[in-house]
Amino acid sequence: MRQLALSDEILMNIDKPARYIGNEVNMVRKNPKAAAIRFAMCFPDVYEIGMSHLGIQILYDMFNRREDVYCERVYSPWSDLHKIMKEQQIPLFTLETQSPVRNMDFLGITIQYEMCYTNILQILDLSQIPFLAENRTGEHPIVIGGGPCTYNPEPLADFFDLFYIGEGETRYDDLFDLYKSIKSQGKGRREFLRAASRLPGIYVPSLYQTEYGADGTISKFCPKYEDVPATVKKEIQMDLSHTHYPRKPLVPFLKATQDRVVLEIQRGCIRGCRFCQAGMIYRPTRERDVNMLKECAREMLQSTGHEEISLSSLSSSDYSHLPELIRYLMDVREQGVNISLPSLRIDAFSLEVMNKVQDIRKSSLTFAPEAGSQRLRNVINKGLTEEVILEGAGLAFTGGWQKVKLYFMLGLPTETEEDRKEIPRLADKIARQYYEIPKDRRKGKCQITISTSFFVPKPFTPFQWAPMLKQEDYLACARTVNDEVKEQLNRKSLKYNWHEADVTVLEGVFARGDRRVGQVLLKAYEKGCIFDAWSEFFDSQKWMEAFEECGISIDFYNLRTRNTEEILPWDFIDCGVSKEFLKKEWERAQTGEVTPNCRQQCSGCGAAAWKGGVCFEHQN
Repeated sequence: MRQLALSDEILMNIDKPARYIGNEVNMVRKNPKAAAIRFAMCFPDVYEIGMSHLGIQILYDMFNRREDVYCERVYSPWSDLHKIMKEQQIPLFTLETQSPVRNMDFLGITIQYEMCYTNILQILDLSQIPFLAENRTGEHPIVIGGGPCTYNPEPLADFFDLFYIGEGETRYDDLFDLYKSIKSQGKGRREFLRAASRLPGIYVPSLYQTEYGADGTISKFCPKYEDVPATVKKEIQMDLSHTHYPRKPLVPFLKATQDRVVLEIQRGCIRGCRFCQAGMIYRPTRERDVNMLKECAREMLQSTGHEEISLSSLSSSDYSHLPELIRYLMDVREQGVNISLPSLRIDAFSLEVMNKVQDIRKSSLTFAPEAGSQRLRNVINKGLTEEVILEGAGLAFTGGWQKVKLYFMLGLPTETEEDRKEIPRLADKIARQYYEIPKDRRKGKCQITISTSFFVPKPFTPFQWAPMLKQEDYLACARTVNDEVKEQLNRKSLKYNWHEADVTVLEGVFARGDRRVGQVLLKAYEKGCIFDAWSEFFDSQKWMEAFEECGISIDFYNLRTRNTEEILPWDFIDCGVSKEFLKKEWERAQTGEVTPNCRQQCSGCGAAAWKGGVCFEHQN
């Protein structure tokens, strides 16, 4: 009988105690004493969010297939338990064995979103691990960061021992073997980190130094030692059909955000939207074999008892074997399993499929035009015309849908007031498509929900050099849209929601910041900032105080247009897409020149030849 880290009294007095007790379906059980390496896998958000993350499911299954590794999980305790653990000095523990995280060999943290950064500090704090990597000893676990935000790891550099850049399937076995070898030789933490830095995809921040010029920009970034590589190349799994995929994924006790079987059908995207980081860093596009996916779907449904299966992809419609996979899933549908098909383009084939698999009385369709005017859609290389949007909406309404969600961004490069006004005008045109259907064939009014987020430039995109707006300017953009909604003929059918501008400002700083902004993170956490991605916890005033006390200028990171020759904090990373290509795309954006997608024509981004890969058009 294991000893629980939390007493029954504590469990009975906190919200959702099932978050902390483990023992879920398909949880891996091992003898901790028999494992040479113990790894705590962390998602720095609440359990329901973390349990929905496919990447952790993949690595959890992959690590635990090794007899010498026991991978356990940990998530951010909710505010009620956080308070108790701080007051009673209870160390943060793993779900599998309730062991203190500080006793693990590794603490691996998935870094998915900038507004989770203070939760990373929460994890370190509650684990009783020093915040700064330089203050850790051999008694502390090696703290690893992974995930999309590691494509600019610098704001977090002081808090991590190393970062794994890229996809986890390729290099962790080498890292674990190296750790065992160093340990067997009686060597310690410093020797391991120095040796690990020479592995592909591994970045050890303490082995690099940054110098700044008088204007505040980076003047030099280089390794401290000759045997440490100047460039860190991302790791990528080229063959997705013969690699790790969890056939027995964990099943949460609580209803998770993604409470279903998730079938990742491909990685990468052929579309080339200039604002989209995922579309660049996950290049080249790689598909999973359709027979492998059928097998996975069958086994995962059997092992979990889930009643829904979802396709995961940046653009599911571009998967070349989608019709065959859909036909197979339709047979599964007959067995009472619901099918979720996100990221589909709204065309005749997709609508026909969705009509068969979705309850149209409850569902809504989602379009993501991103910009209201065709001019601005060309600037961002969206590759979606108004004609296609309206045709898709017309097909949807004829097929029985009444609800449409439209997603846009505000504050895009070259955006004008007229571009913003085009957002409600486009929504109104879509509504007209519905009201052109004869009244006896309509089911009441349609509902068009317009949602706008504020643009945040991300590393390794053509817009990485672009300026952002001030908080008040973002809000002015939203007011323009809101006022224009009221002017539309079908305004009663239109609903408008917009994202928080103060959160966007912080996202921008930490998306493109350098090592100096790390001190702001620590100051904000000390002031009580946590769960910043949750509106009920976010406290803008505390953040502004932290920036002021640290003497860090938000405007420096957000408001200036960067010179294309400037050294960017992430320039030492090779993500496969060349900087020259990104510069050319930045130039094309200024003139609204459209770049064809990868299926139509190779644009020479550099990723096609990455590790022996080929252009998408030549893969099949």
